[in-house]
Amino acid sequence: MTVLVTGGTGFVGSHSVAALLAAGHRVRLLVRDPARVPAALRPLGIDPAAVEVVTGDVTDPDAVATAVRGCAAALHAASVYSFDTRDHARMRTVNVRGTELVLGAAVAAGLDPVVHVSSFGALVPAHRTPITPDAEVGAPRETYLDSKARADRVARRHQAEGAPVVVTYPLAALGPHDPHLGDQTARLRNALRGLMPVWPRGGFPVGDVRDLARLHAAVLESGRGPRRYLGPGRYVDTREYLDVLRRVTGRALPAVRLPAAAMLPVGALTGLVQRVTPVHLPAEYGAIYTCAVAGPVDTTATDRLLDGAAVPFERTVADTVAWLVATGRISPRQAGRLAAAAPRPSGHPAAGPR
Repeated sequence: MTVLVTGGTGFVGSHSVAALLAAGHRVRLLVRDPARVPAALRPLGIDPAAVEVVTGDVTDPDAVATAVRGCAAALHAASVYSFDTRDHARMRTVNVRGTELVLGAAVAAGLDPVVHVSSFGALVPAHRTPITPDAEVGAPRETYLDSKARADRVARRHQAEGAPVVVTYPLAALGPHDPHLGDQTARLRNALRGLMPVWPRGGFPVGDVRDLARLHAAVLESGRGPRRYLGPGRYVDTREYLDVLRRVTGRALPAVRLPAAAMLPVGALTGLVQRVTPVHLPAEYGAIYTCAVAGPVDTTATDRLLDGAAVPFERTVADTVAWLVATGRISPRQAGRLAAAAPRPSGHPAAGPR
């Protein structure tokens, strides 16, 4: 089938495009800048000519209507994922209004399924744990998470009306080949560069972007109606996160862990300063808040759909670090023992031992 993909030049979107093509689907991308397509897809072994490209923005009704026409299904992955306070206005527009337009047009055109890529963050603070895909939409006190919760309510309204909308809730995604060095990859990179000596206690659910891409290919079945799935992965405490990073690199990476509640005021102050500072400040309120309110996740339905084959967290971290050093984003010294990791890790959704 021909699948419309929004956000196809992003981290999750580009890996999902690779998985859809591998599954035999035809892909049409709705992108603001076609020049970004080769840079996003070629590292994954995809010839840009293998996809159809429509130029436009998800907040433009005419562009969305043009992109939807002639497609059988849609994967709406376009989103501004950032805890940077300078991005607040853009994420409210793209994450909420873009979702309203894309899902509305796709449902009206009879596409089946229409997959909305949400976030586990739309479900926090959780009323109970472990968090399930059918948990209530949260009311988070942070702009990015709030925008995803609002977008999730749009998707659930369509589901309540019987539309074949499938919602996926990615966990914090890591893995190789991140076209724009998104929030999670940047945080791992900052830790290796010594820019994060203080971490909040608590943790967050983490998954491999290649597994998430496999999920998006797996849910593209028509006639099955509304469904919801958490992204593959598991909850990782920040202590374990740092221990794994130390283990795969062989570096000491000294860090202090403080109660998340005590760090929230610092994060809020940093956010105010960030509005007038051109240099990105790593102490983000949203990241600290997530550690404070996130909890374990129940991925039973997802594991069943994917036969339980998920990339181990340590392998995900190692592949991410190896890619960062192979592409010059960190120095060999910062990569530690992984500086000698020879060949560059594959970005194919099925790559790597399970």
